[in-house]
Amino acid sequence: MIVDERIITFINSMDTENSEILEQIEKEARADSVPIIRREMQSFLRTLLMLKKPVHILEVGTAVGFSALLMSEYAPEECRITTIENYEKRIPIARENFRRAGKADRITLIEGDAAEVLTELTGEYDFIFMDAAKGQYIHYFPEVMRLLAKGGCLVSDNVMQDGDIIESRFAVERRNRTIHARMREYLYELKHNEELVTSIIPLGDGVTVSIKK
Repeated sequence: MIVDERIITFINSMDTENSEILEQIEKEARADSVPIIRREMQSFLRTLLMLKKPVHILEVGTAVGFSALLMSEYAPEECRITTIENYEKRIPIARENFRRAGKADRITLIEGDAAEVLTELTGEYDFIFMDAAKGQYIHYFPEVMRLLAKGGCLVSDNVMQDGDIIESRFAVERRNRTIHARMREYLYELKHNEELVTSIIPLGDGVTVSIKK
């Protein structure tokens, strides 16, 4: 928890519910211990989409399809979403959720390792949502930058590692030190890359919003 729990509870108490299908999918995901974006992040993402109005969205990390469906509800009708997932057990669940929501024609799920899939994608995306293996963000970055259109928005979720990111690497559990180092490298790159303007926001478990110049 990187923000006072009482503040988060208050913020979320003000929120309105999602559509019926999203509420159901979220309930199912939590029952199965599938990580999905937090309530406060959902609200933030909805707002960004209404501001940006993207027509080509790329998501790295589908899980059960919750975020892709949320984005499909708040992006323009003509928007098409491409999402990448490598965990075989979640892929059929995501496809079924897209079907249940009537969005299978707007969302394309690509199976495979994002590091490989990204190199094969062509065209440009005006909105990219990174929500996959946190230790891989820095490895995905070059291809993500290639695919991000000028003026496009890159949103990266869960960048604070429950607050561990501010600690010395020696204060972090040994098994988490590689991810810790890679995420710090990723955040540094986002803030210092001359092609980007980036804000790091202490929302949820930390989120960055980057705009390509």
